Amino acid sequence: MDEFLTTAQHWMDLDPEHAEILAKEISAARREEDWAIAALTARFAGFLTFGTAGLRAPVGPGTTRMNRIVVQRAAAGIADFAHERADEPVVVIGYDARHRSRDFAVDSAAVFTAAGCRVQLMPTTTPTPILAYALKHLAADIGIMVTASHNPPADNGYKVYLGPRLLPPEDSTGAYAQITSPTDELIAAKIHAWNISSDQPELAGSGWELLSEDISTDYVEAVRHFLSNVSSSKDRHALNVVYTPMHGVGAGVFCQLMDATGFNTVSVVDQQVDPDPAFPTVAFPNPEEPGALDLAISTADSLRDTDLIIAHDPDADRLAAAVLVAGEWRRLSGDHVGLLLGARLMPYLAANNLSISNSVVSAPQLAQLASHYGVPHQATPTGFKWICRAPDLGFGYEEALGYAVAPHLVNDKDGLSAAVILADLAAELKAQGTDLVGYLQELTEQVGPTITDQISVPVPSPSVGSLLVDDLRKNPPLKLAQQSPVIAVDYANSQVDLAQRYGPMNMVEFSTEGLVTARLMIRPSGTEPKVKCYISVSATPGTPFETVQAAMVDLREEAANLVNIE
Repeated sequence: MDEFLTTAQHWMDLDPEHAEILAKEISAARREEDWAIAALTARFAGFLTFGTAGLRAPVGPGTTRMNRIVVQRAAAGIADFAHERADEPVVVIGYDARHRSRDFAVDSAAVFTAAGCRVQLMPTTTPTPILAYALKHLAADIGIMVTASHNPPADNGYKVYLGPRLLPPEDSTGAYAQITSPTDELIAAKIHAWNISSDQPELAGSGWELLSEDISTDYVEAVRHFLSNVSSSKDRHALNVVYTPMHGVGAGVFCQLMDATGFNTVSVVDQQVDPDPAFPTVAFPNPEEPGALDLAISTADSLRDTDLIIAHDPDADRLAAAVLVAGEWRRLSGDHVGLLLGARLMPYLAANNLSISNSVVSAPQLAQLASHYGVPHQATPTGFKWICRAPDLGFGYEEALGYAVAPHLVNDKDGLSAAVILADLAAELKAQGTDLVGYLQELTEQVGPTITDQISVPVPSPSVGSLLVDDLRKNPPLKLAQQSPVIAVDYANSQVDLAQRYGPMNMVEFSTEGLVTARLMIRPSGTEPKVKCYISVSATPGTPFETVQAAMVDLREEAANLVNIE
């Protein structure tokens, strides 16, 4: 404990704004109070790990938390990485409205400027897709977005994108996308050198450039132009939309975008329109979570003529949508929205020789639809860092509410442009006397019915999750949805196609074949102490939906039993 006390005492000098918190914990730890010992251990047991998702942790003092010292060291390490690969690197920095986001962004600007980079800082809070757009639009070398996306309110994070000058030649499709291995390891090594150094990064007092707010207008115009290439709909003004930014930063740009594309009947959820890092009206700021859309639904009900609910997560890179089904509002699954967007874009993709991509855990329907149109399809590992690296990509999605409808503009998931494409489709369908639910039924009749679901099981630690997956490798299920035989695919095997292309991964798949097929994919989470199970049941066209429903009931129960760790 003496080592932690010494480290914490030193940290008070580096990080005076958190001195009061640390002084209280140090005093209590010296009295051998367990809560304080646990707190200091958690704060100073190692360093916050930098990975492909950048940094993400609760805000607070310590080497494992998000604070100004950790951010300054991260910026310095990234600058060192960049200088080894390019002269005068250009950095674009954006930030959301979470606790300390602007401070972290300004500190980053100060470090990069002092390190000899040209720095362009967003003038105000911004959605992540605008930062990703600015990076590519301005042909910058580094994009930094200070955000924790849809994490709990206490968290903040640091997402990193790289331009082509800083990437190896073989990663040309990764330009302006999130980083992958081994790039993250190279950056992490540079950051760690600052973590263990006795020196602190130099901070410039000025010298960075504030970008014009026109960058958001440029994005809006680019999406408007893209939409005109995809659709000639004239009926957008008739679609009634209720929108919530979930206390995040999406409202300003999204409302501007909807107005520019002819949607002038957008009603915003008043209680959630203003950015608020406390996220006071939701238990968890993620539109996937139960209850997250309650206020949007009550707003839609009060207006009575609402056609579509659109929701973004706090940094607006994810999209959720709800529609009326038999008089009740239901959120469409990520696979449903992915199929709808893919179908809308298929003629455009086919005409322009573009491809589609989705994560391997997503539903198979998009691949079947692509085959019908002659559009190339590629499955990837989970994560948009992989989806956006598909060659000639025109559309990509993952079931976790992420969609890239215009990767030539934003080489990452973009909830803003995806929402406009979905709303445009809904408006056209309304003019034809139908809706998104009816169109989904048409698509289902074409490619066959599919039901998907996900089960996340908390585990005591990531190692327990890995052990559970290892056990299933040795003891695979004999039946799925009461069907056999079961085909097993181990993605840790370098001979498996996906592992050959992207490297081995800790995931196993079990599936059946036939008129009705069941699939179960299991992997330990890379960011949380959870095991994630992706389950789906698909059938050939013409199969009664009730048959698929019954098989899903069996599969869900079997999956729950397989990952029961009690």
